[in-house]
Amino acid sequence: MANNSTKNPVRVVQLSDTHLFESIEGKLLGLNTENSLTQVLELIRQEQPGTDLVLATGDLSQDGSEASYRRFHDHMNNTFIAPVYWLPGNHDILSTMNLHKAAESMAPCVIAVNNWQIIMLDSTIEGEVPGYMDNSQLQFLEQSLQASQGSHVMVCLHHQPVPVGCKWLDHQLVGNAEQFLKVIDRYDNVRALVWGHVHQDFVGERNGVKLMSVPSTCVQFRPGSEQFGVDDINPGYRWFDLYSDGRIETSVSRVAEEISFEVDYASKGY
Repeated sequence: MANNSTKNPVRVVQLSDTHLFESIEGKLLGLNTENSLTQVLELIRQEQPGTDLVLATGDLSQDGSEASYRRFHDHMNNTFIAPVYWLPGNHDILSTMNLHKAAESMAPCVIAVNNWQIIMLDSTIEGEVPGYMDNSQLQFLEQSLQASQGSHVMVCLHHQPVPVGCKWLDHQLVGNAEQFLKVIDRYDNVRALVWGHVHQDFVGERNGVKLMSVPSTCVQFRPGSEQFGVDDINPGYRWFDLYSDGRIETSVSRVAEEISFEVDYASKGY
């Protein structure tokens, strides 16, 4: 893997919730998701020439179509030299995703780079919107953490394991989050939990572990809302610098305000 130096941080790019359709004309809440992803990727090209690895944290497709995953795969190959790792979201069809991604680059998997291990998990329940960590994922997490001693750890999933302050979205968090977090709490080398799903920037902390979500590359959900609401802020991505001593620097970057997107702000759901 790129960046084997113990001095330089590992630069990680996270993108999520691309919601591509079979057709490049497909729209989510009035927004063309192919166009918005293209704009975010162009921003990443400009800002992140030294990316070491990329995390795609679910809902890559809106309709689960083979064409949407093929196109996502092509976008990644055309944008990044760095390896790209996928995990599924509630809109994804895992069997179709697997046609376009090698098993070792799909959740559940562990990415070892410098003094870090990044654990990618599948929090989805087939046919359901909320998340859940089944026994196979919890066992994989426990075994991976047991093997990670001496390294710093970031754990990635699609659904939020803690409330983010949106009542309607927080009904969809990991259903057995308490069980999941008990595993995390047993290991003092876990530095961060990272997820997608919520279409907004969230930063928090729990027991010394950083908690972070990422904006969608398409429609943004309004933070702090009790009912479904669309935000008027532009799409974006998150970057991380992972240092060998366990420090994390991170920020969100969004497509410039001068670039406008057509969105149905009056929508009551999707």
